[in-house]
Amino acid sequence: MGMTMTQKILAAAAGLEKVEAGQLIEANLDLVLGNDITSPVAIKEMDKMKVEGVFDKDKIALVPDHFVPNKDIKSAEHCKCVREFAKRNDITNYFEVGEMGIEHALLPEKGLTVAGDVIIGADSHTCTYGALGAFSTGVGSTDMAAGMATGKAWFKVPSAIRFNIVGKPGHWVSGKDVILHIIGMIGVDGALYKSLEFAGDGIANLSMDDRFTIANMAIEAGAKNGIFPVDALTEEYMKEHSTRAYKIYEADADAVYDEEYTVDLSTLRPTVAFPHLPENTHTIDEIQKMDEITIDQVVIGSCTNGRLDDLRIAAKVLSGRHIKKGMRCIVIPATQAIYMQAMEEGLLKTFIEAGAVVSTPTCGPCLGGYMGILAEGERCVSTTNRNFVGRMGHVKSEIYLASPAVAAASAVTGKISSPYELN
Repeated sequence: MGMTMTQKILAAAAGLEKVEAGQLIEANLDLVLGNDITSPVAIKEMDKMKVEGVFDKDKIALVPDHFVPNKDIKSAEHCKCVREFAKRNDITNYFEVGEMGIEHALLPEKGLTVAGDVIIGADSHTCTYGALGAFSTGVGSTDMAAGMATGKAWFKVPSAIRFNIVGKPGHWVSGKDVILHIIGMIGVDGALYKSLEFAGDGIANLSMDDRFTIANMAIEAGAKNGIFPVDALTEEYMKEHSTRAYKIYEADADAVYDEEYTVDLSTLRPTVAFPHLPENTHTIDEIQKMDEITIDQVVIGSCTNGRLDDLRIAAKVLSGRHIKKGMRCIVIPATQAIYMQAMEEGLLKTFIEAGAVVSTPTCGPCLGGYMGILAEGERCVSTTNRNFVGRMGHVKSEIYLASPAVAAASAVTGKISSPYELN
């Protein structure tokens, strides 16, 4: 019986020839990640351990991104705690305001994540790095503390679900639509503690930004991780961004999967997840048959859809148009480098001329932090990854998850719309 891609990576990290689903292992870590919310808890746990320093100052990344620039005194204290810990332990990869970004966009951009890595992060969307052929997963702050202290973590080896990706996506269909389609198909607990493993010729038709988006939201189906095979595009990305050696793992031909599905990209349509779960999906064609759903706000950004491709798509929709009067449209580039490139390409000018506001990189509104909190009864179309009750503000507000194309079109019309509808 062969191993899946994830199982091969974990076996190598544990120094074992073979692992099986359900097996408990201790694996060596290539990177431990924390942010301004989760790191202070981990730091306090490390203090309780009475350990001297961290296992490797080069293999820890601390990224204040959730409430930065600091929105209040409490967030300032959290960031101060992380800043002082980084200085005390000479952490190489600490990213201050001005050089930071949203963690899951920043780390691949900085070349800190490559194929074959084992990565844990005290943030559930750490699974993003599976786009590069790495095993990456979210953990609690206590596990982060243990990882920073020892460079090791315990895992139960996950079983897997295989998604065979075929075909080529149509115009305005992106990685966000792919993952929303998948979550709508299997549900938010359809892959509970399993690995979502993607394969198939259709992957070649997905950009790296598409793949990051898909891997990012694997957790929204309950998955332990999501992972893509390493192809020429992946290698090109890693060589452009990183000097680290990487290792390519491939699933065995006789690897065992709990389930297998085929997703034909050519049949997908722009998809929206209605409140209050990412599985509550409807295609734009279905939505057009409903009573119109008016909205109050649009957010384009986050670790899911704040990358350059996302901003280019949104700008293409908004170019020469203006957001509907009374609407709020907030655009958040995911990193400083993306912000700079968007400025050089004139994308920021397009957003501002369209009536949007552009923010420095921050998670901000995604978790109801700041920069776009919703009031009672308000509705938001957002390119973020979760639409739980109260996620972006008042418990009686509503979040509709969508791609940058749908979000931008909705900003123009003031209701959930697709770019196909715009003149």
